[in-house]
Amino acid sequence: MIANIGFGVLLITFLITLYSVFAAIYGVRARNAAFVESARRAMLLTWPMLTLTAGILIYLLVTNHYEVQFVYEVTSRSMPTYLKVTAWWGGQSGSLLFWSWLMSAFTSLVTLRKWDRDREFLPWVIVVCGITMSFFLGMSLIFENPFAQLYQGFAGIAAHTFQPANSLLFTPSDGRGLNPLLRHPGMVIHPPMLYLGFVSFVIPYAFAMAALITGRTDDRWIRITRRWSLWAWLFLSFGLVLGSRWAYDVLGWGGFWGWDPVEIAAFMPWLTGTAFLHSVMIQEKRGMLKHWNMLLVILTYDLVIFGTFLTRSGVLSSVHAFAQSAIGPFFFAFIGLTFITSIILIIYRWSELSSETQMTSMLSREALFLLNNLLFMSILVVCFWGVIYPLISELFTGAKVTVGPPFYERATAPLFAALMLLMGIAPLSAWGHSTFETLGRAIWKPALAAFALVVLAYFTYTQNVRWLVSSWSPW
Repeated sequence: MIANIGFGVLLITFLITLYSVFAAIYGVRARNAAFVESARRAMLLTWPMLTLTAGILIYLLVTNHYEVQFVYEVTSRSMPTYLKVTAWWGGQSGSLLFWSWLMSAFTSLVTLRKWDRDREFLPWVIVVCGITMSFFLGMSLIFENPFAQLYQGFAGIAAHTFQPANSLLFTPSDGRGLNPLLRHPGMVIHPPMLYLGFVSFVIPYAFAMAALITGRTDDRWIRITRRWSLWAWLFLSFGLVLGSRWAYDVLGWGGFWGWDPVEIAAFMPWLTGTAFLHSVMIQEKRGMLKHWNMLLVILTYDLVIFGTFLTRSGVLSSVHAFAQSAIGPFFFAFIGLTFITSIILIIYRWSELSSETQMTSMLSREALFLLNNLLFMSILVVCFWGVIYPLISELFTGAKVTVGPPFYERATAPLFAALMLLMGIAPLSAWGHSTFETLGRAIWKPALAAFALVVLAYFTYTQNVRWLVSSWSPW
């Protein structure tokens, strides 16, 4: 009974989210502020509704309701209570609900801000966030229902949302329990940090799309979303670091990073998000790279969805990936639709995104920051190809191949070395114009001090050449 209530609340939340999207669009088209306000209030309602849904699921997990398929698959009587709670995001069905819950929380927070100066952004931010959340809620309702129950009938034992005819509710005596690799304290904090980073990046994307739709293509949307972008980057960075530490403990790779496909799937939006944080400074300071910033925020958003698609679809051979699922094609279609629509909007507003100033020096700070961005994109291309190549190979040849750490290490090593060098040079260059002479005067003192520290480390700490060079290069 309580599982049916959870499903019912989830369904109502989905309908409320759809209403908020259509009400916002109608409000803009009809110039009816009441409908836009109704859409805002509907969106605010989604968080308490999904909190209730999540509370019901956690109750089912903690109290051993094994008649619910998801509870049976991710918990067992031998598991401690904290692991039963964190099993919410330890399985596919629960993780999609967890994403939706975070999305509703962030969308509610952003709609609570003062909109006096940016009223034209509000309906379109609701639309973009609402469409994203509707997609994930739809996946939960149609394909990955966390409240589906086990019934025993003529066809054996199967999971259904509601009781089929001529069948009886089946309750196993114990559950399968969480994957042993996931029974670790890192399960408490690593996935939520990654998800916080993923979902936070939806907000800058929503404002970017609102700016393109309304034609307000100045840097106002960047100023509004600066904190969101920084927090998203921080959460995603923590998630990657914590995941590396967890893998070091559990998987025994002999290091903190094994170039696992799902690790890379989370690393790719971090690359574009980091590049975005650098290049928006150029737009604010110099009025440049407006097209580039739009493209970066679009790539970050779609790479977030792509990373979720890779993990949830089961197409990757990874210790992190969940079981094979039917949701993969729908994720791929959603990524394609949002990317194409976003690019069309950029093309439509192309002339309005023109730079206000021109780049006059290849040694200026904006030029070096742009080079920094290109290096990030080069690493992204290597990572994307390494992840997608096995899928393409299997599609056309039928043979499964793997791309291992040697490929990534050889391809990215010079790119990372160049990045570390730029980390020391770019902040010391000047905006607008810089020469070898002015840059040299700014560089030599910190370079000399760093070299002295490296010499000291050589005699007192380590003689590893790679460590010494990497420590000295960013100064």
